[in-house]
Amino acid sequence: MKLIVNDKQIEMSDGGSLRDLLQQLSLETKKGIAVAVNAEVIAGEDWGKKKLNESDNIIVIRAAQGG
Repeated sequence: MKLIVNDKQIEMSDGGSLRDLLQQLSLETKKGIAVAVNAEVIAGEDWGKKKLNESDNIIVIRAAQGG
């Protein structure tokens, strides 16, 4: 299935979860990230429960240090 992740098209096998996608992108173990699917923020503990569908729009934001 095709997904949009941070405005880029990504291919993923059907029936995958948000956690599966983050693993595919090597982001699952990163600290300080927030993820929204179709403008709904998904809590980290729910990443494995959130099933993705064709054309879902996912935004991944990483916290940055600085000042």
